[in-house]
Amino acid sequence: MSPPDLSLPNDVETLKAMVLAMAEKVARADALASEVADLKARNADARIERLTQILKAFDRARFGRRSEKLGSANGDDEQQALVFEEIEIGIAAIKAQVSKGRAQTDGKRAPRRRKGFAPHLERIETVIEPEELAVHAGKQKVLIGEDVSERLDVVPAKFRVIVTRRPKYAFKNEDGVIQAPAAAHIIEGGIPTEALLAQIAVAKYADGLPLYRQEAIYARDRVELDRRLMAQWMGKLGFELEIMADYIFSEVKKAERVFADETTLPTLAPGSGSAKTAYLWAYARDDRTFGRSGPPMVAYRFEDSRAGECAVRHLNGYRGILQVDGYAAYNKLARSDRGNDGVTLAGCWSHSRRKFYELHVAGTSKVATATVERMATLWQVEKTVRGQSPDARVAARQQASAAIVADLFDLWQQTLRRISGKSKLAEAIRYAVSRHAMFGRFLTDGRIELDSNIVERAIRPQTITRKNSLFAGSDGGGQTWATIATLLQTAKMNNVDPFAWLTLTLQRIANGWPSSEIDALMPWNHAA
Repeated sequence: MSPPDLSLPNDVETLKAMVLAMAEKVARADALASEVADLKARNADARIERLTQILKAFDRARFGRRSEKLGSANGDDEQQALVFEEIEIGIAAIKAQVSKGRAQTDGKRAPRRRKGFAPHLERIETVIEPEELAVHAGKQKVLIGEDVSERLDVVPAKFRVIVTRRPKYAFKNEDGVIQAPAAAHIIEGGIPTEALLAQIAVAKYADGLPLYRQEAIYARDRVELDRRLMAQWMGKLGFELEIMADYIFSEVKKAERVFADETTLPTLAPGSGSAKTAYLWAYARDDRTFGRSGPPMVAYRFEDSRAGECAVRHLNGYRGILQVDGYAAYNKLARSDRGNDGVTLAGCWSHSRRKFYELHVAGTSKVATATVERMATLWQVEKTVRGQSPDARVAARQQASAAIVADLFDLWQQTLRRISGKSKLAEAIRYAVSRHAMFGRFLTDGRIELDSNIVERAIRPQTITRKNSLFAGSDGGGQTWATIATLLQTAKMNNVDPFAWLTLTLQRIANGWPSSEIDALMPWNHAA
């Protein structure tokens, strides 16, 4: 490339002056560019800080306890999750814009520590050899090391057609035809394999993907699966799996301690076309917290009512500890006239704490703040005894927690005498004081937890997936929902892939698995 045709003076001094002038001009341009970049960075930092603060607020709204969430108690969790995602995207976009001009001159990014990918994932290796240049001719390369990087890739799920041929044979000069019997399937004579049924069920009942959305997704792969047909398959699935869900519930009721909770489900009122409220009752078991080795599990029951008779019917014959929130319907289980006089009710400190926490955050009550701070110590004690034997838990609680509990109830009783009975603080105190016995039982029984978070974690996924559902009573999908959700959530509680487990289980059921060996089909017995 030839240099441009420039007219330059022959005088040395003039040339020096031109060079100095050009250098000054470049310096001014660099200074201006640096100033602009600094202003942009400062503005970006301010924008990122503002979005980060909003993000923290929504983060708390998503994961905080119910009464600690922002906004009203009826806030839309799904909308908050969407806002959370968009804020994260916005922050990442600003950071990318700012860092675009700050790349290192050699084009390499500073190394950073990253968590490795799971070992079971397939590795596809690509080796990039250096370019062979003319100066390398005749030289012998010696490998002295290598740089290794990993990126996560995905192969989208694809449909395939399983073609099964069953030849027919006849013998020469003989009567009769022989042929292998057809393979057994859950949907006899239908088109789905058990894997497809499992895929649809997990997407709907575990991932909150309604059938009409699945229909649209599958259509992108030019596979026509009508939502009504898939609904029929799910109804058949619910029927086949009901015995397994009942078995899980029977195992739940064998526990020394059971957690109970309930949540609303939208239901179509027959004949009116309007929506009404139904309820999903949840009963969870997890004995690992007090040193036992049994598997965790949860059983759901769909009801059109929240009446106490539902819990009485569900837990008929149960004689252990029932740990619940403050809902009065559970009190019927402890009354002798209901035939369940053997049930011992234990309370949930988290529910009580939430009422005080609202006042603490608002800064309107020193008593509420003192309550929240003292309760925090109770949870610190629980962290140290989780998984230990009941006796060890009681000993630690008597040493560290009993005095705190006594001080709290003394504080509440004294405060209640001098404040308005209509105040929010009085309401929070009465809630706790009226359940003194239920709240105090964890101090003398190591099987009891400080809270009922185990069942709340088990019921939370259903509160998310219900946003994409509308039932028509127990016969309109509600019972099927409870059945399939029981199995899939129990699988997740045992760290079992619900799709893999359900696929294998459906294949076994189709092939006539004996009901006497139903325990072997349970998620906690699934070998990964």
